[in-house]
Amino acid sequence: MPQWLAQRMARLGTAIAESILLQYGAGELLARLSDPFWFQAFGSVMGMDWHSSGITTSVMGALKRGLNPRSAELGIYVCGGRGKASRATPEELFRVADTNGLNGAELARISRLTAKIDNNCIADGFQIYLHAFVVTRAGEWAVVQQGMKPETGSARRYHWHSATVRDFVEEPHSGISGENQGILMNLVDADAKPARHALLEIAHEKPEATLAALRHLKMPDHHEVLAENVDLKRLGAVLATAYERDLKDFANLLLVENLGPRTLQSMAMIAEVIHGTPTRFEDPARFSFALGGKDGHPFPVPLKTYDESIEVLRRSLDRAKVECTEKTDGLRRLDRFVRQVEERLKPEADLGALVKHEKEISRSLDGRTVADDKRRGGKVGSKQLRLF
Repeated sequence: MPQWLAQRMARLGTAIAESILLQYGAGELLARLSDPFWFQAFGSVMGMDWHSSGITTSVMGALKRGLNPRSAELGIYVCGGRGKASRATPEELFRVADTNGLNGAELARISRLTAKIDNNCIADGFQIYLHAFVVTRAGEWAVVQQGMKPETGSARRYHWHSATVRDFVEEPHSGISGENQGILMNLVDADAKPARHALLEIAHEKPEATLAALRHLKMPDHHEVLAENVDLKRLGAVLATAYERDLKDFANLLLVENLGPRTLQSMAMIAEVIHGTPTRFEDPARFSFALGGKDGHPFPVPLKTYDESIEVLRRSLDRAKVECTEKTDGLRRLDRFVRQVEERLKPEADLGALVKHEKEISRSLDGRTVADDKRRGGKVGSKQLRLF
């Protein structure tokens, strides 16, 4: 993870999370993090590769770096992480519990339990290497874990949310995203009760997991963004809002910002990540058109646009803390406006022309990829990865 992107992801990710906390509460942020589709869109809108396993590590690392210094103010804590950081999760949870009067032993037990379930009870061949535990001062929590299958180099992500867990031994997940591998041994599927009873008799120990993905997020092998990966009408509505003169002027009026079309395009997608309903995230690749991707797919990360987007969102949050109005209402109205454009005009994006245009203007926006770092002699290696 290059430092120029890691720092921006921490700032943008924190601002998006803060917007959701401010307008919808901590429970809603946890619900979003536990939705595989929203999580993928969240990573995409921040400039990560739209479907790489690196999204999980980078997103949770960015939130930990951005939110934890303000945990006392915001009431939310990000614990754990990748590798060695994951093993420190129980210790971090005890510190959070001591600060907020929570049951640290119970939180640590849940942390270990979710890791055991995803690593051992679902025989899918994926070994957990990342464990992130997000907890609020009220004790509500979400877990995001990722496993890797060494022989294929593919990843699978597991999502949990305390609000949806009724029984740790029966369908506790809010979602599992990964490629469908057909029939697997799942000791805690609802239909696996006979197997569970047999194991109880043999081992006197209850198996503790299930697979309950209501929607299946399957990412393709290719890195480039193709038309088949994107809802072109939804993308077309964003482009119309950003570039059609009358629509652009009205969208700017909603935000009370004098934004260029490129920044307005990004803000429209950021607004949807903050305010969008679950059905809006079935095509997470679309959100990579907000700020590109670090490997250049669909285009290099436009640093000028990235920084301006952060500033617009930060100004919106600062106003919300001073004014007693409907807080950051401009972004909410922008999101509604884009949907109205989508429903009434039904514009359809020309994906090829859009990618070509973005690459043509990339240099003027300080477009950058990790390949540029290598050409400039910069180091993008383990030292920076250890930050997460």
